[in-house]
Amino acid sequence: MNAASLSSHRLWAYLQLMRPANIVTAWADILVGFAASGAIAFLNQTLTGSATLAWLLLATTGLYGGGVVFNDVFDAELDAKERPERPIPSDRASRQGAIALGSLLLVVGIVAALQVSWLSGAIAATIAFAALLYDAFGKHHSILGPVNMGICRGGNLLLGVSAVPAMLGERWFLALIPITYIAAVTAISQGEVHGGKASTGITALLFVGAVIVSILALGLLPDYQILAALPFILLFAGRVLPAFVKAAREPTPDLIRVAVKAGVLSLIVLDATVAAGFATLPYGLLVLSLLPISMILAQIFAVT
Repeated sequence: MNAASLSSHRLWAYLQLMRPANIVTAWADILVGFAASGAIAFLNQTLTGSATLAWLLLATTGLYGGGVVFNDVFDAELDAKERPERPIPSDRASRQGAIALGSLLLVVGIVAALQVSWLSGAIAATIAFAALLYDAFGKHHSILGPVNMGICRGGNLLLGVSAVPAMLGERWFLALIPITYIAAVTAISQGEVHGGKASTGITALLFVGAVIVSILALGLLPDYQILAALPFILLFAGRVLPAFVKAAREPTPDLIRVAVKAGVLSLIVLDATVAAGFATLPYGLLVLSLLPISMILAQIFAVT
């Protein structure tokens, strides 16, 4: 392999560490938070609104990308036994290089958020800390792990809401939806290597049910249009529930991986559901348009 090919090979390996398909789902979190804050009204009026959204999208790209890169850094020894094909154990990427990349991405995420406000920067720094906590310790605990990861995604949604800082006090509870959902996905993912327990799958299903009920309850808000969200609710349930039911009935590694993949990618559908209610059906479809992009990337890069 010549020098140019080797360099390209290594660049591809570092890109794999970032899990691009998952980063697209993080963009959806920002878009739904942005809509819930009411900032969508400023997009067509001033360049400030567009710049704010751009900075927040860059921030979540850095935060999510850095978080998943460090996930592989901390899992290098375990992956050498269970997933030797991953970039670090296969020596296609060095651990030192991954640490440098992950650190750079997290710094970019925080700095980009600071361009919006100090509050956005503080939320970004909290997300970065929570991601590192999960990578190093949280994921090894059956209860702390799912909650820890859920906080990362809930914080990401609030990062979108921080486009209008004053709205954080009114919309903070929206973070509970991704926290609950990601807790479900993370819980069931704990058996994707050696298999899981039926009880864990049932618990995950109950969490998903709670998420669906919570979205329906948003219809009680005066500025949330539940009819606009209804088609997305049905799509979300149709994508997630069958895979989770199969994994609960037969918690084999293969079925669990299918459920986890469906759960991660369906984050976009979940976000589109909430976004449609706050910012009309077309905006929900805009968020949903990220799904095929993420699915295409998921055929190329690992999701779990």
